[in-house]
Amino acid sequence: MQKVAEKSPRVALFATCLTDTLYPATPRAVVTLLERLGCSVEFPLEQTCCGQMHFNTGYPDHARGLAGSYERTFADYDAVVIPSGSCTGMVRDIHPQLGSKPAKTYELSEFLVDVLGVTDVGAYFPHRVTYHPTCHSLRMLGVGDKPLSLLRAVRGLDLVALPDAESCCGFGGTFALKNSDTSTAMLSDKMRHVLDTGSEVLTAGDNSCLMHIGGGLSRLRAGVRPVHLAEILASTEEEPWAPETR
Repeated sequence: MQKVAEKSPRVALFATCLTDTLYPATPRAVVTLLERLGCSVEFPLEQTCCGQMHFNTGYPDHARGLAGSYERTFADYDAVVIPSGSCTGMVRDIHPQLGSKPAKTYELSEFLVDVLGVTDVGAYFPHRVTYHPTCHSLRMLGVGDKPLSLLRAVRGLDLVALPDAESCCGFGGTFALKNSDTSTAMLSDKMRHVLDTGSEVLTAGDNSCLMHIGGGLSRLRAGVRPVHLAEILASTEEEPWAPETR
């Protein structure tokens, strides 16, 4: 495992609505991982939604209030870490348009590679894994191959390239509801590519996409588990990842 600089930043975790409500193992994994790397991590109880759903659905005034709340809640921290590319993109790109000046906010892989300067986080995950680059992390944030660099350094992990990886999975939040036929067709393509890899695990930086793809795979009884990147990176030989129902 690579060493982090002695003076680590004071970090706040923004868990996101969906992850906090449906996949609490992910924010717990973020805390475990960052503390292992020497960070002091706090979870401000005042945090709430980033406003992405409101903004994308045509309610900018509601989103503006939530953006202001985010700014006030995280103003005193050196960095805010989010295990979601879409919510990070909302905070960094849209909150300023709504009149807020948010604290320095990073998607998890960005924070690990760009701020802490690590790719080997001491993880152990003996499974065959494929990685789906989510749209916001890929196109809005430009995280590039940072998640892949982190995965390649995980001991025991067999990383398999996902065919047509950069294609959207079809979720897109309310898009999946408003355009369900198109969303389902896109999901079918993504599931076919995942199955072509022969992987045990599908990982990504957004639980929303993992929920969408994982839901489709579960209906096929495909046996592929969706696992957030944070949970893989938090897994060690001493404290291995334990599957949870998704």
